Amino acid sequence: MDILVKGKSGDQHLLLGNQAIVRGAIEAGVGFVSCYPGTPSSEVPDTFYRLKNEGSYYFEYSTNEKVAMEVAGGAALAGVPSMVTMKHVGVNVAADPLMTLAYIGTPGGMVILSADDPFCHSSQNEQDNRYYARLGGFPCFEPASAQECKDMTKEAFRLSKKYEQPFVLRTTTRVNHLRGKVVFEEVQPAITKAEFQKMPFRFVPIPVVARERHKVLLSKLEEIKEEVNKSSFNKIWGTGKLGIVVSGISRAYLHDVLKDFSQLNKIKVLELGFTYPISEKLILDFLDGVEKVLILEELEPILETEVRALVQKQKISIEIMGKNVGLPRFGEYSTTLIAKALSKLMGESITEVKLCEEEKNLANRPPNLCAGCPHRSTYYAVRKVFGDDAYYSSDIGCYTLGILPPLKMADFLLCMGSSISAGSGMAKVVDKPVVAFIGDSTFFHSGLTGLVNAVYNRHNILLVILDNKTTAMTGHQPHPGVSAEKMSQDVTPIEIEPIVRAIGVSQVKKVRALNQKALIKALEELKNLDGVRVLISEEPCPLFARKVMGIKKDKKAYITEKCDNCLKCVQELACPAFFIEEGKVKIDEALCSGCMVCLQICEHIKAK
Repeated sequence: MDILVKGKSGDQHLLLGNQAIVRGAIEAGVGFVSCYPGTPSSEVPDTFYRLKNEGSYYFEYSTNEKVAMEVAGGAALAGVPSMVTMKHVGVNVAADPLMTLAYIGTPGGMVILSADDPFCHSSQNEQDNRYYARLGGFPCFEPASAQECKDMTKEAFRLSKKYEQPFVLRTTTRVNHLRGKVVFEEVQPAITKAEFQKMPFRFVPIPVVARERHKVLLSKLEEIKEEVNKSSFNKIWGTGKLGIVVSGISRAYLHDVLKDFSQLNKIKVLELGFTYPISEKLILDFLDGVEKVLILEELEPILETEVRALVQKQKISIEIMGKNVGLPRFGEYSTTLIAKALSKLMGESITEVKLCEEEKNLANRPPNLCAGCPHRSTYYAVRKVFGDDAYYSSDIGCYTLGILPPLKMADFLLCMGSSISAGSGMAKVVDKPVVAFIGDSTFFHSGLTGLVNAVYNRHNILLVILDNKTTAMTGHQPHPGVSAEKMSQDVTPIEIEPIVRAIGVSQVKKVRALNQKALIKALEELKNLDGVRVLISEEPCPLFARKVMGIKKDKKAYITEKCDNCLKCVQELACPAFFIEEGKVKIDEALCSGCMVCLQICEHIKAK
């Protein structure tokens, strides 16, 4: 059995933050886990999935985050400790049921992992989901180490069960992906079955119920403030007159900066790990005797605003420093940034702190579609048929990487599932054709409603469904269209084409994505039609095909001596397996996947 399941109290292991979260949930006796995968949260559900036959919990990859929130919410209402995981933008999708769960409560206990992504490492925005804690009334933990990832997850379950309220575990990319020593504790028996206690005047939020439940929520938040006051995750240390309030991963950066700092006697620090609800008593105790305060928090000035409001309310004469001293509301913090802010707090240059300098003159390495990716073949064919005489509506997934030249297959993008709806709106007001792209996982996630809308309102749009048989961008997780046999799942896979036709689309074609002749023929036929048209471009992701499906292609492409070095293969297809050496185009056999698309576009390329 895996150490995350079998590990005993006192054991020590080096874990990813995401792995530590799983261990914390297992120690807490989690009985129900659901998710929609999204980086940087993906390793959490992937680990739960990998261990589902060893653990005692139920796990599922849900269709989208809203569904994941609802199924976990249903289990929590029945009395089972439940967890739902997603990335920060996934909370937007799940917000509707999430807000109601705060009102009606979760008797079994429920922990929501929101993995934020400062610096947009793999996201379309940097939103700060601490606002959701305040918007909905969710007590919030923010770990800064692997040990805290485990401990805070476990504590969140304990308090969630005690107060029957959902708790948020808010992480950031650096926390999810750091590694650290984790000391295990005892595993509590998992609760997987319960007897739902019917209380319609609590659990059915018609207006008369919702009004009263809002009062209950506010009352419970006041009670939970006492937990904040005594929580070991909130620490005051130091005795100086210069104060620092710090939360999240910035706590780790601060510790690095202060590790060899000789003037610690001048500094008093409030570290916040249990960050919401804010305890006025805790803040005021910290501020006692402090003359100037620096507030360190990535992204939005949430703590800063709350501390400023409290200082004003209490008529305390104290200088507050935060975003007004050069700390940005975008990107990630670093030891360098915090050291510079500390210099401003001290009023002097800190020379003893070693600052990390950025590497200069590093070559840019933009993200690229993999060698042999079927999306590249589809995009190449679309460009041959439509060129620049079309607008391309993109979506969230690997295929968004088609934005780069020479493919240039992404002109606009809003969010998961938006390509059909936004493309439909665009098509209504422009004279050029609109081609929308969506992946198979995204189609099931939130593309269905957009397609229903397009059919119902008779929009004029060509939708290309890029079906690579997996959720490739986040690590090859299953979705409703993935073969159950290949993923060893007890589920019922769903075919895309019958759904598309059932919605009312009559102009549907399905082709193999690596077949250029078939692709171009289908695209030309659909181009000359009006209304909603769908092309299903089908081919497994080559990485998934090798790893899971057992499909191996032994042949490799090579360039013959007759090559006239026209460079079209590089300039139009741009497969990363191509490279130029001494002025000649060559193919790197180590990168070539054997898709053989290049053979179909150039007579000087052969297979061996």
